[in-house]
Amino acid sequence: MAGAAKSPSGEGRRLKGRIAFVTGASRGIGRAVARRFAAEGAHVVLLARTQGALEELDDEIGKTGGQATLVPLDLTDFDRIDRVGAALFERFKRLDVLVGNAGVLGTMGPVAHMDPAVWSQVMAVNVTANWRLIRSFDPLLRASDAGRAIFVTSGAARRPRAYWGAYAVSKVALEMLVGTYAAEVTKTNVRVNLVDPGATRTAMRAEAYPGEDPLSLKDPDSLTDVFVALAEPACDRHGELVAAP
Repeated sequence: MAGAAKSPSGEGRRLKGRIAFVTGASRGIGRAVARRFAAEGAHVVLLARTQGALEELDDEIGKTGGQATLVPLDLTDFDRIDRVGAALFERFKRLDVLVGNAGVLGTMGPVAHMDPAVWSQVMAVNVTANWRLIRSFDPLLRASDAGRAIFVTSGAARRPRAYWGAYAVSKVALEMLVGTYAAEVTKTNVRVNLVDPGATRTAMRAEAYPGEDPLSLKDPDSLTDVFVALAEPACDRHGELVAAP
């Protein structure tokens, strides 16, 4: 695993000097992206709920010469997102890359039987938190010479499927939110895209498909090329949904 985050041979440090903020950074896709961004030269600002997991990731990044700032935070603490934005401005004056990766599945079951608290939690993390990140970080992204915002979606948003209720609805809403934001910043230096990782070996995938062989799925590290390409200053893709290979 330690070698998986190294920059590809001959390509150099493609994000050198960039400031990148990654949510859900303590595990799965977020962790893989954070490690790869750091290996590519970015200073990574890592948000997750679990302090211990963030500290382990920080140690790993530090051993390979990378730099990280840790933000232990529950994304449903919306007012603190605004304070994080203010702190980023005070320290860096800008943000070059935002990766909205954090998400929750909720419970699988009939829509009519879903607990209202579960519904509210899924919407809060998967939709409202990303709106609050956009609201707070938009000025920081505009202050960059090439602001990049990347949000993680799911194939669950493509078509209705029984028992995927809150999660699927939240991803449809996220895609409309991100598409709207992209349309609003077209004439700026900010570029906004969605990534659909597909079937990937993560804890959420195991929760949704408990009988599935995880070794039949791609590893999160295999997705990081897509995120690096979209995060590069030279990337001109905008308003697109990018399906990971």
